[in-house]
Amino acid sequence: MGAGFHEVRFPMRLALSTSGGPVRRTDIVNLSNGRESRNRRWQNSRRSYDVGSGIRSVSDLAEVLAFFEARGGECYGFRFPDPVDATSAPFGAAISALDQPIGTGDGVTASFQLTKTYGDAGGQWTRLIAKPVAGSVVVSVNGVAVPPTGFGCDSATGRMTFLPGHVPAAAAAVRAGFAFDVPVRFASDRLDLNRQAFAAGHIPSIPLLEITP
Repeated sequence: MGAGFHEVRFPMRLALSTSGGPVRRTDIVNLSNGRESRNRRWQNSRRSYDVGSGIRSVSDLAEVLAFFEARGGECYGFRFPDPVDATSAPFGAAISALDQPIGTGDGVTASFQLTKTYGDAGGQWTRLIAKPVAGSVVVSVNGVAVPPTGFGCDSATGRMTFLPGHVPAAAAAVRAGFAFDVPVRFASDRLDLNRQAFAAGHIPSIPLLEITP
C-alpha cells in the first residue's frame, strides 16, 4: 500500500451501524444437463461496506466530509473497524493468545504473519491480517503465553517478530490473538451530502471497498 495508505482509523462511532461484509466473485455456467459449473475467480474475499447508515446528525456529515477530503477521495486508503468481524476470537468472545494458528516453529524463524482462519467440516479459508490494532496482539507458543517483552508486532503490516531468547523451537505451535482493522478506501471520488435531504430522513450512501494487501 505504501504511500497510498494513511494509518488513520475511520471514526468508530460512525462505523457501528455500517452495512456490508465479504464479497466473492464466482463464475457460474449452466450446463445442458441442468447442472452448474462453478469457478472461483477470486482466491480471497473482498469486503465492501456502506457507512451512510452510521450518519446520525449534521455534525456526523461534517465529520465524514472532513475525513473524505483528508483522504483525497479514493486516493488514500485508511483503517476501518468492521462492526461484526474485528477480532481473532468468535464474535462476542474475549481475545485469547490461543485464538488463531499462525505458524510452526523451526528453531530459527522469528517472524510470523498474523492470519485468521474461517472454516468448518466442509472447508476453510485463511485471511491475511495486515492491520492489527496496536497493543492488542497476544501470542502463545505450545499453549504457553509469551510475555509482551518477548515479541513485537508491526501494526502497519501484521508481521509479528519474536525477540532473541523467545524464538519458537522446532515443531512448536505458534498462535495469536488480536483485534484488527480492515484496510479500505472510499469507493467513489464523489461524496453526495445534502443537509436538507438528510433532515428529511434520506440516508446518504457512502461506499467503502477493501484494499487487498
